[in-house]
Amino acid sequence: MSESGDLVSTLLESFAAMPALEWVAVAMALAYLLLAVRQNPWCWGFAIASAAIYLVLFARGGLVMQAALQVFYIGMAVYGWRAWRGGATGEPLPVSRWSAGRHLGGAGLVLVATLVNGWIIGGSTGGWVPYVDAFVAWASVFTTWLVARKVLENWLYWIVVDTVAVALYWSQGFHPTAALFVLYVAIAVRGFYAWRADLARGGAAARGLARA
Repeated sequence: MSESGDLVSTLLESFAAMPALEWVAVAMALAYLLLAVRQNPWCWGFAIASAAIYLVLFARGGLVMQAALQVFYIGMAVYGWRAWRGGATGEPLPVSRWSAGRHLGGAGLVLVATLVNGWIIGGSTGGWVPYVDAFVAWASVFTTWLVARKVLENWLYWIVVDTVAVALYWSQGFHPTAALFVLYVAIAVRGFYAWRADLARGGAAARGLARA
């Protein structure tokens, strides 16, 4: 059998053996992302459900930073719900952009956090997994904040983070989740163009939510 055939066979076997709980988490995560592309604040409810399930799954699988990340996701989902609905002002949050300087500052903090955290959780064992685990976690923290604030460039960060996450999850045996993150990359591309179009229209989607 060819290498590509082996890959497909492995993925199909993984899907067949995938626990029901992980299937639910995958469905909730997809619902979150698709609704986020449409700037629907209900996406945050699905984010909470998905994160709660993945918290359990990653803790069992030994991905310490990924498990901790789910706790952050739950907190940010609550914040995102309030921010997207307008908070105290009642005005829905519009799509915005950050300056290059702010992006450089954010990326620099992610890099420092990755190196420090990767070294701490890696200990004497070394290897690349602790550093990739830390990168995915801290980059996701930063990018989720951008989503909650409706910063357009969040989708570009997700393309990078999700691509790295595919390699991490596949290597650790989370094959269906790795396949999900391949789909995430494609949805992130769609999200970027959808939000950019809304920004060009002056936040028409946000105004539509206000009238709903």
